[in-house]
Amino acid sequence: MTKFDEATQAIKIDDQTYDVCLDPGYSIGGPLNGGYLVAVLLRAAVDAAPFAHPVSTSAQFLKAPVPGPARVRVEPLKAGRTAAFSRATLIQDGAAAIEALVTTATLAEAEPDYSGEAPDMPPIEQCAKLPDPKPESNMTLNAQMELCFDPPTIGWLHGRPTGRPESRAYFRMSEEQDPDAYVLALAVDALPPVVFSAGRRGWAPTVDLTWNLRALPAPGWLTLAGSGRLISGGWFDEEVEVWDSVGRLVAQSRQLARVGRG
Repeated sequence: MTKFDEATQAIKIDDQTYDVCLDPGYSIGGPLNGGYLVAVLLRAAVDAAPFAHPVSTSAQFLKAPVPGPARVRVEPLKAGRTAAFSRATLIQDGAAAIEALVTTATLAEAEPDYSGEAPDMPPIEQCAKLPDPKPESNMTLNAQMELCFDPPTIGWLHGRPTGRPESRAYFRMSEEQDPDAYVLALAVDALPPVVFSAGRRGWAPTVDLTWNLRALPAPGWLTLAGSGRLISGGWFDEEVEVWDSVGRLVAQSRQLARVGRG
């Protein structure tokens, strides 16, 4: 079992209840990463489902959970021949923190009838990494994964944002691990908020995150391409595509978040 598998583990108590322990290693300056939290929910939801793959997840973030014990309650809604639907709730200190609707199915290996093209990225050796965070920043998430960025999309780090909400990077876990559905749940929320590249900084809390598992990823680096459509009234959207090492689109996400202050 990898560290990530252990950090997202859900222990079954009964048919609808799972104990989890939220790991402080996935913190972004205090709050836990939303993709990590969704991965925890999905461990329980998939275990309780008749199908193996979480093909669609829509999560509402009601409050920010903190590291430590929590529970996931899974409520089956409907199961058919090809898909099953459930509601998964992350509960901490007696209050719901995240509500998610999860659809599970069985994905088969198949060549796509149509697929767009993977983003045009420079070779990985020409990409850049963010500097290591200062210990007092409590950015523990950085130690769990590797991100190598298309250099223009982190120009904001040096006061040169592109002016467009965008971010592109290669991604893999720091510990050797082939990507799976739970790693993809983390990956779709692993990029810095795309508003950074538009010149806006600060913690950008996610309100809603919806993502789709489109194919089972091949081993190796993933490519993440993030973009936004609208920044307005203190809100922004972020869309992320995830491509695997053989150039297949394996995940898509869309989230609504608040523009940070800072």
